[in-house]
Amino acid sequence: MASTSRRSRSTAAASSAAPDGDGSGSSARTASSTAKKSAAKKSPTKKAAAKKAGAKTTTSSGSRRSGATKASAKQASTRKDAATKSRPTAAGDSAGSTGGPKDSALGPRDAASRMDSFTALAAARARGDMVPLPRNLSGHDRRVHVRQTIREDHRSRITDGSDDAQAKFDKLADSMYSFFRGTALLFYRDIAGEDAWMPTVLCLGDVHPENFGVMPSADNVPFFGVNDFDEAYYAPFTWDIKRGAVGFVVAAEVEGGMKPKKQRAVAAEFVRGYVEGMTRFARDGDETQHQTRLDNAPPIIKALLENSLNARTEWLAKKYHDEYGRGFKSSKKLVPQSGRVPEFQQVVDRMVKDNGMTVPARAGRMRVKDVAARIGQGTASLGLTRYYVLLEGPTADGSDDVIVELKQARRSALSGLVPPSDFGVDGTGERITEAARVQLVNGDVFFGHVEFEGMSFMTRERSPYKNEIDLDELSFGDWKRYAQLCGQTLAHAHALSDDVGEREVDIEPLVLDAIGVPELFLEDTLGFATEAAERLRADHASFRADHALGAFTSVDRVFR
Repeated sequence: MASTSRRSRSTAAASSAAPDGDGSGSSARTASSTAKKSAAKKSPTKKAAAKKAGAKTTTSSGSRRSGATKASAKQASTRKDAATKSRPTAAGDSAGSTGGPKDSALGPRDAASRMDSFTALAAARARGDMVPLPRNLSGHDRRVHVRQTIREDHRSRITDGSDDAQAKFDKLADSMYSFFRGTALLFYRDIAGEDAWMPTVLCLGDVHPENFGVMPSADNVPFFGVNDFDEAYYAPFTWDIKRGAVGFVVAAEVEGGMKPKKQRAVAAEFVRGYVEGMTRFARDGDETQHQTRLDNAPPIIKALLENSLNARTEWLAKKYHDEYGRGFKSSKKLVPQSGRVPEFQQVVDRMVKDNGMTVPARAGRMRVKDVAARIGQGTASLGLTRYYVLLEGPTADGSDDVIVELKQARRSALSGLVPPSDFGVDGTGERITEAARVQLVNGDVFFGHVEFEGMSFMTRERSPYKNEIDLDELSFGDWKRYAQLCGQTLAHAHALSDDVGEREVDIEPLVLDAIGVPELFLEDTLGFATEAAERLRADHASFRADHALGAFTSVDRVFR
């Protein structure tokens, strides 16, 4: 098995980033909170830290155990003054944020964070130290770990009292597949620092059957590819394959109703497809020209592409336009904010300038006609701020308007957990934009990032071409064919790491050398996926029990 040399780089950026992927405090959401509450009235939703940095311990409900004896009043006062001066920003909050429960008479209560501990754990594991990982926990200890990790990952959304946050937890409780999709941090903490000797590529970060789909190219032509870059990060290539294999096992069980043998068969096709794809790009070297379109797509994807060819006029009228075609219609999913058009015109102008976008003729002069807050969208991203911006097309009747989505960006779940390397772009919207630029050939011209409202947003077109596979309509044979194609598509994205990304070596031969004997690599990956899926079933049961008890209406906090 081949290995690549790696020079350790500072992980300061990763370790100082908010452990809550939301990345910003409640004050940053003020602008959209009114819209969300308004929508909630129409569609109401259903209504812990382990060892911290090797020092303090909190209970699962946020209270602390203390075995220390009481010091004198003078000593206590001195310690309190010192703590007040040096107290860090609450985990997950922006500096100065006031999000979260009110401070007690004892002073501010910082949100508990184990991020530094996990960064140290990942570094130790990457060095080859034989240290246990969270996946080795069992029983009550594992249940508490799951609870703490999910609370950390959703700190901002929980402390903001977001209705969408509770809607997300309801969604995760309803389906093990949704739970898998919405808890990437839990997955990556289980493999922190692993496979450090494997070649590094720009990983997608959240591989599962529904993060592949149809989208518009820069030429406004539909094509099939990877379509979600929220978690993208430089990591060992095996991390994407492992998550993808687990994703197909779980989806085949939940969405396909399959027994374990067939689940493994589907996941096996995903892994084989990856190896086949990487072999092809190593041989042909055509990854920078390859694109899966109507003219070259296999039958299962050709049908998906054909179904995506919706006429823009009818699509706009059915889903977005008001009765006059001048702005967004109001619904439980869309809350027009027409009074903010001048503000968003400035945001759009800055988006074009900062990202060096070449505006296509179909977007006219990029004139903002209307703005709406988008409520209740996504699985992992449910509860994050989203806006739809309506741009006037070349004609004034609205029939060719363009919609650009602005979606709040989070830090990647992989940040601070990957083995140290020379590669990687820390950050939020900029990191996501870079991933889309690398992993898509001639992709969406509106893919970019912009900062406003104290947050980072990624941008992309909301297109009538956007389409995804209907998993519950697939036969067993279709599942295997689709999994194989997704594996090939992932290999294509990885192969581009050395053409457009930061890698300056020919990555395909390195990956194939690291894979070694294909059937052994397949067996190892399926073994990992089977164990991870079994662990996920227990984690989901623990989550459901905790959610029923109201565990995710508050976060873990440090009291002294």
